[in-house]
Amino acid sequence: MRELVGQCQQCGNAVYCDDGFLNGMILENGALICSDCADEHNESNERKYR
Repeated sequence: MRELVGQCQQCGNAVYCDDGFLNGMILENGALICSDCADEHNESNERKYR
């Protein structure tokens, strides 16, 4: 089952929940971001700690 959860706070794309799995990420501040933006977010955090 595919269910619309909301919009990405960074790019505005729709974020869905597919069969109980969120296709995105919820940040510590409560913002919802899509999978593509979550990948970018994780990469930038990895660079920060290198």
